[in-house]
Amino acid sequence: MKIITLVENSCGHEKCIAEHGLSLYIETEQHKLLLDTGQTDAIVKNAEVLGIDLSAVDTVILSHGHYDHSGGILPFSQINRTAQIIMQRKAAEPHYNGERYIGIDKAILALPNVRLIEGDLRLDDELFLFSGITGRRCYPQGNRRLSRIEKGEQIPDDFAHEQCLVITQGGKHWLLSGCAHNGILNILDRYKEIFGNVPDYVLTGFHMMKKDGEHTEEEKAVIVQTAQELSQMNTVFYSGHCTGIPAFEMMKEIMGDQLIALHSGEVIR
Repeated sequence: MKIITLVENSCGHEKCIAEHGLSLYIETEQHKLLLDTGQTDAIVKNAEVLGIDLSAVDTVILSHGHYDHSGGILPFSQINRTAQIIMQRKAAEPHYNGERYIGIDKAILALPNVRLIEGDLRLDDELFLFSGITGRRCYPQGNRRLSRIEKGEQIPDDFAHEQCLVITQGGKHWLLSGCAHNGILNILDRYKEIFGNVPDYVLTGFHMMKKDGEHTEEEKAVIVQTAQELSQMNTVFYSGHCTGIPAFEMMKEIMGDQLIALHSGEVIR
């Protein structure tokens, strides 16, 4: 299996674009797929640089309903009109950061190959999608400003629109998430409910980025506890995007080689 970080906040290839967003290109034995698409047409430009044929992609998985993961869908659809685009039905609902709209472009929903699902879905023997993450331990503090619209009212987001992709390949299990808004420990608890163990590899943002000021002591405690629990697992973690550099460095001190940074243009094999 091959995974290429098509879009991420930082550059690992001098000719690739970095932007606040995430997109992973994945080749398995049976599929060529995308998990998320960044926020602009950077996926198209970076794919050209990296020699990736987006027209050959058969599946696009949207991890959750935010612009920085879905913004590349429309540019992608100009190249590829047949790949199924799978998202949770709730990902189509309006989402906000304070008063700022951060949901998906509604034009995406008019695409004929969009597939709205509810709950878990097994696509085949390689690909499995799960949602239904309800735990709240070590919950990312950055979620506090995020909301959704329900019955005309703006209420705190419960991230029911978030889904995770599990890929089974060569006897190994890869867990891929976009931002882990529900908290990576809660996502892993849900994974263990389904599979009975922990994955071999995890690729995800941890949603610990702090855009204004330093982390509070409460936020640092969540970051440290998360890293300590992850360090006890026989799992390798790749992270970037919404994790933020200060949080990543705090976690790296605890997790060492078990935690690896993602960068635009880099390949994971």
